[in-house]
Order: sequence, then structure tokens, then C-alpha cells
Amino acid sequence: MKNHLKEMRSARGWSQSDMAEKLEVSRQTVNAIETGRYDPSLPLAFKLARLFKVSIEDIFVDEVR
Repeated sequence: MKNHLKEMRSARGWSQSDMAEKLEVSRQTVNAIETGRYDPSLPLAFKLARLFKVSIEDIFVDEVR
């Protein structure tokens, strides 16, 4: 699953550490999600959507389509 997190985070001027703090996860978790090595849990995906004030579908892209 691909995502637009790095672009969205950078557009706000946040570091991975800044975003991790807002999400209450580790910086390594943010890095793993951004690089596609880890798909977040559904609760974390909803938390990301609330943080950026967008839908989950605006963040994550299904590669199968």
C-alpha cells in the first residue's frame, strides 16, 4: 500500500519526530509507514486522517487498482 504521508508531513514543515509526537508513536513507526515497510493499524490510520483533516483514502492508495 502506498501513501502520501511524507509529502503531507513535509508540506506542514513537520519532522518525523514532530509527527510521531502528535500521533503518540515512535519516529521509527512514522518512518516505516512512510517508506511502506509497515501498514498502520486501522485506529492509527484514523488518527492520521484526523491529524491531517482528510479521509483515509486521501492518505493511502491501494496499489491493486
